[in-house]
Amino acid sequence: MTSYSCYLILLLFTWSTAAYGPNQRAQKKGDIILGGLFPIHFGVAAKDQDLKSRPESVECIRYNFRGFRWLQAMIFAIEEINSSPTLLPNMTLGYRIFDTCNTVSKALEATLSFVAQNKIDSLNLDEFCNCSEHIPSTIAVVGATGSGISTAVANLLGLFYIPQVSYASSSRLLSNKNQFKSFLRTIPNDEHQATAMADIIEYFRWNWVGTIAADDDYGRPGIEKFREEAEERDICIDFSELISQYSDEEEIQQVVEVIQNSTARVIVVFSSGPDLEPLIKEIVRRNITGKIWLASEAWASSSLIAMPEFFRVIGSTIGFALKAGQIPGFREFLQKVHPKKSINNGFAKEFWEETFNCYLPDGSKNSPASTSFHKGHEEGLGAGNGTSAFRSPCTGDENITSVETPYLDYTHLRISYNVYLAVYSIAHALQDIYTCTPGKGLFTNGSCADIKKVEAWQVLKHLRHLNFTNNMGEQVDFDEFGDLVGNYSIINWHLSPEDGSVVFEEVGHYNVYAKKGERLFINENKILWGGFSKEVPFSNCSRDCLPGTRKGIIEGEPTCCFECVDCPDGEYSDETDASACDKCPEDYWSNENHTSCIPKQIEFLAWTEPFGIALTLFAVLGIFLTSFVLGVFTKFRNTPIVKATNRELSYLLLFSLLCCFSSSLFFIGEPQNWTCRLRQPAFGISFVLCISCILVKTNRVLLVFEAKIPTSLHRKWWGLNLQFLLVFLCTFVQIVICVIWLYTAPPSSYRNHELEDEIIFITCHEGSLMALGFLIGYTCLLAAICFFFAFKSRKLPENFNEAKFITFSMLIFFIVWISFIPAYASTYGKFVSAVEVIAILAASFGLLACIFFNKVYIILFKPSRNTIEEVRCSTAAHAFKVAARATLRRSNVSRKRSNSLGGSTGSTPSSSISSKSNHEDPFPLPACAERQRQQQRGCKQKVSFGSGTVTLSLSFEEPQKNAMANRNAKRRNSLEAQNSDDSLMRHRALLPLQ
Repeated sequence: MTSYSCYLILLLFTWSTAAYGPNQRAQKKGDIILGGLFPIHFGVAAKDQDLKSRPESVECIRYNFRGFRWLQAMIFAIEEINSSPTLLPNMTLGYRIFDTCNTVSKALEATLSFVAQNKIDSLNLDEFCNCSEHIPSTIAVVGATGSGISTAVANLLGLFYIPQVSYASSSRLLSNKNQFKSFLRTIPNDEHQATAMADIIEYFRWNWVGTIAADDDYGRPGIEKFREEAEERDICIDFSELISQYSDEEEIQQVVEVIQNSTARVIVVFSSGPDLEPLIKEIVRRNITGKIWLASEAWASSSLIAMPEFFRVIGSTIGFALKAGQIPGFREFLQKVHPKKSINNGFAKEFWEETFNCYLPDGSKNSPASTSFHKGHEEGLGAGNGTSAFRSPCTGDENITSVETPYLDYTHLRISYNVYLAVYSIAHALQDIYTCTPGKGLFTNGSCADIKKVEAWQVLKHLRHLNFTNNMGEQVDFDEFGDLVGNYSIINWHLSPEDGSVVFEEVGHYNVYAKKGERLFINENKILWGGFSKEVPFSNCSRDCLPGTRKGIIEGEPTCCFECVDCPDGEYSDETDASACDKCPEDYWSNENHTSCIPKQIEFLAWTEPFGIALTLFAVLGIFLTSFVLGVFTKFRNTPIVKATNRELSYLLLFSLLCCFSSSLFFIGEPQNWTCRLRQPAFGISFVLCISCILVKTNRVLLVFEAKIPTSLHRKWWGLNLQFLLVFLCTFVQIVICVIWLYTAPPSSYRNHELEDEIIFITCHEGSLMALGFLIGYTCLLAAICFFFAFKSRKLPENFNEAKFITFSMLIFFIVWISFIPAYASTYGKFVSAVEVIAILAASFGLLACIFFNKVYIILFKPSRNTIEEVRCSTAAHAFKVAARATLRRSNVSRKRSNSLGGSTGSTPSSSISSKSNHEDPFPLPACAERQRQQQRGCKQKVSFGSGTVTLSLSFEEPQKNAMANRNAKRRNSLEAQNSDDSLMRHRALLPLQ
């Protein structure tokens, strides 16, 4: 059974290695063997396997010069380690390197040989099998290139814990240690690269892009990460397409149609050069220009794409490149390659033939070098330059430096340095095993592995804890995911003015160690768009929204496609492409363009505005006229007119009017707390004082004329003391209302923002509208009582009492304040104060004009009427009018009664009433009597006055009913005459009070 197992394993190993003949590997014996996987060819030839015969291994086509240089970097590093006296002394590293042909199948084919040899060693078959050509196990593998190939290889190597250190596979999926247990790499993963791409787009303020990704484990995860980063930055993706080097022509045409019809100018590409090449060729054929290509590091410097004939289409490429390293002596090593000298390198012969387009005599190559592809991460891949004609034989003396190929392009060693670093990482892990001190090892109980019998899993353990300094002085250690964190260089494609080739100009860098927002640096002065322009291209779905506007969503469109909407009033935006407008602070309002906030307009009833000036002038005019009237009354204070109007109360009334006019000035100007608390009480108390004076005057005269003959008691209570007391009591009630108001809810200055958005109205907050209602209501109550008494006294002597004018003034007062209520309720802002000022001035002017202007006119312009005779005449005439009316009224009643008794009609009675006075009249009135007689002629009444005797004669012509009626009428007329005499005496008694 054991012999049978040995036979099967040897058969498997023989089959796995048979596919790689002598010329298909680079191999060298050593104490420890390292495996290598490199894309020496871009692909394999398509071949239909009909299975009519045993399937043959597919043929790899189109030589990859850069792939061969990477292989050389591994060999150079191993030879340099072997010659080092300090690193692995007395130990020799060997290698077994295979060509993956940039395909998964070839890579797995090579990987099987690594696994098979390890299984043979693990079975310990030396005692059963005579394996003279025994090759040591492969303890680590360097490779592969493409992420898709490394994924397949890692799945297989991970089963046996064989460490795999990739130099170019950057897919973030490979950081999953649960799935890829033994995978490590010397290249940063794509997560940082995708973030850097989104940062570049944000830097140039682009938000409308397309994406293209290789349909493999490199392109799909990379572009998925980019979408996540783009979404966080509000970058919209117009289209997203997948490509492959194996896509048919129809699929390529569809992708090109999408690119051509898209309005997005920026295209983000996560792909390798071979996968992208067919697409670029079709774009060049259609001459689709004006696009900006954002390249991942897998094709940013690929020689398949960076060709002068493609530059007019992809000249605006910005890409990422790995940090270049330095390998001393590597240039000379590359130049020493020769088929006869490189006996351990089976790929040198084909390299020589492809470089000089010839064939070596011992192995001619008659097949033409056709176009093929390379898939994976590289710093740029070069294709073979064969022709369709048969090649001439090689002499072996050709000079390799005389031919320009990607093989000798060592100006920027990026992938080559990653290969170099991968080999040294494995060597340092072996060095740690070699120098391990028992008790301090990484294994159980601090044990160490035996360097002579080291196994792959032991090397993997030391690689995970690796920490060393490379030849550039940088610290190298793998993180928990097996990754090395590195920085990126940002390159821009330029066209060389010397030879017309494409050169990669470094225009910035991306530092993954820096904090967010400071990782990206770009020197825009070095960037050439399209090879010549300095202007940054535009790649947005919509034009930028200018300051003063915001982005508005268009239904059914991506968020990057928007319309510019003006900011509403009260809001502003001071930047382009604002997502929302900001509200202005409370005391500010947006300017006309909505680009900033300006202080709101402050409004109040100002002294300097025309309306305020007009109201002030009217108030000053009222104060002046009131002062003038007060001066006239003071100067003519001993004249009958002034004395007859109750001189002292008139002074107080004029003072209150001065206060009324002055109180209106508190409503003008910027409201302050003290003016707000003073203006309403001043207005209310002033008007109540004014109305109280008018009320007391009117009520006193009415009581005098309606009372019987006044006594000394009447004169006492109708004196000035009682009048002033009544005025004080009426005013004191208003004072109490104001004090309670100011104590419980004092008015205050208030900045009102609600009435109009762009205006701040500075007004007075009254504190309590109920208190204001009580103040005005009490004033109106006194005015109503005053109006009642004035209306009742309207027929008293005109020159003695101004009852008619008081009635008119009260009517004006009520009209003003009744109109004030709806006007006050419907206005706002400064017009509230204006309405109240107008009401105060109108009511004050009405009182002043109706009560005093007529008297001032008589005093100044009709002095003849300002005499005692005129006053007494008016009083006496009123007395006799009252008596005459009383007599006539009684006569009418008597006549009606006589008619009811059935007396005869047709007689004309004559009545005579005489009354004598026991005291002489001190004021003879001849002129007045004459005037009175003239007034009575139209009424068939006859009134005559004699010295010391008052006689009233009335004549009536009416039918005589009967004698009894006449006698009764005479008796009643006599009684009426007596009453008339009483009335006359009452008025005469009143005169000394004036």
